[in-house]
Amino acid sequence: MNYTELYENIRRKGSFLCVGLDTDPEKIPACVKEQYGDASMLAFNKAIIDATAEYAVAYKPNIAFYEAEGVPGWQQLAETVRYIRTQYPDILIIADAKRGDIGNTADRYAKAFFETMDFDAVTLAPYMGSDSIRPFLKHSGRWGIVLAMTSNKSAEEFETLTLSDGTPLYERVIRDTVNSVESEFGDSRDRLMFVVGATRPEKLAEIRRYCPDHFFLVPGVGAQGGSLEEVARCGLNSRCGLLVNSSRGIIYASSGEDFAAAAGAAAADLAAQMRALL
Repeated sequence: MNYTELYENIRRKGSFLCVGLDTDPEKIPACVKEQYGDASMLAFNKAIIDATAEYAVAYKPNIAFYEAEGVPGWQQLAETVRYIRTQYPDILIIADAKRGDIGNTADRYAKAFFETMDFDAVTLAPYMGSDSIRPFLKHSGRWGIVLAMTSNKSAEEFETLTLSDGTPLYERVIRDTVNSVESEFGDSRDRLMFVVGATRPEKLAEIRRYCPDHFFLVPGVGAQGGSLEEVARCGLNSRCGLLVNSSRGIIYASSGEDFAAAAGAAAADLAAQMRALL
């Protein structure tokens, strides 16, 4: 999927919603566990996907929740990706893996997520430098989503540090990554996004001034306290330019037998707000 295709899907749906599939076995409703047993993560995901696909333009499985379950977790993650790919092929699939290593290790990670598991995008930690990101960007039609200004409280311990020239570290990451990618591949908008948290809208507005065209993946709306209206005011561009993620507020909207319907209603409500903002 390229930049234009993603924007056209946003325009068609009137939504820039990314649903986070942070599927915690301890929070899966009892009715699902009783019926599906060891395949409960996959069954839960399918129900959530079917209920929210009308409103979502992206799904973002958080890899840790699947990795923690060992081989069965990885298998259910792979089946989840396959299900989205076959049933809803217009929806972007993001591996929230935050990988960041160098050389042949990064090559293997890129192969794992883009070729073996068929994700469209992977979140990346940039702090080992450009050679930890470049292997992911060699895959045409796939995206590297680089951590820039995240929504967690301790982000300020490193991300906002001021460098000797007065530039904050997150700004250097964004500018240098864009320059590096464009020097090798040309237009970086089809290969590169940035994670910018919803809990710091003033930073989002600042970043948008010197990064006007790229998509931002924005966590932190809802459970972490970020405001969708503020995110839209500070971050929207002429091609939307935002993927706003909601995880717990949608997938755990109910713990009862109506969990899927409740997730669909929560997604519909958020999408309606997005449509008005667009």
